[in-house]
Amino acid sequence: MNHNPPLLMKKRMTLLVLIPVVLATFWLVGNSRAAPETPEYKVVRTDAKFEIRDYPALTLATTPMSGDGMSGGFGQLFRFITGNNERAEKIEMTSPVLINTSKDKKTMSFIMSKKVVEQGVPRPAGDTVTLSKVEAARVAAFRFSGSRTAENEKTAIETLTRWLTVQKIVGQGDPVFAYYDPPWTPAFLRRNEVMFRIEHGP
Repeated sequence: MNHNPPLLMKKRMTLLVLIPVVLATFWLVGNSRAAPETPEYKVVRTDAKFEIRDYPALTLATTPMSGDGMSGGFGQLFRFITGNNERAEKIEMTSPVLINTSKDKKTMSFIMSKKVVEQGVPRPAGDTVTLSKVEAARVAAFRFSGSRTAENEKTAIETLTRWLTVQKIVGQGDPVFAYYDPPWTPAFLRRNEVMFRIEHGP
């Protein structure tokens, strides 16, 4: 019989707090050699958490998002890369996951790896996932941490927009969010970004 319930409760609470941190650390260390491929880009300019970057052309697998849509959108794309395609082929996961915040039609996209693009991306089965090519572009990006919430995204857009205004740079189109980390990563360790396409100046 346990004669010290408060001590037992304290130990349980400590474990609940530590488990997510330990899992995230284990993932980061365990996957350091096999980290998901990320698109290569050239940094043109850095200003604290802001960057101007040049991206090459990218091939995307995209699906619509309804409402918040994180679970449904991710599920459709995950099924595509795990075999729901014309060749029943498994496709390696890349990072980040992209979310286009267009008011008319929110979408989620996975970036296809260079190897898969070179070999030919298999067509998705069904019509929920589509393939497209995004031409090379210059973007302005703002990096932030935290969970994916409407408030955090709104604040990130406003922060980047203010910076662009001060720099006398005009953002083009809808903002796109890039989420790099798995969901069990502690919010304060997450790498999130919001980006606007901008003119390709000198």
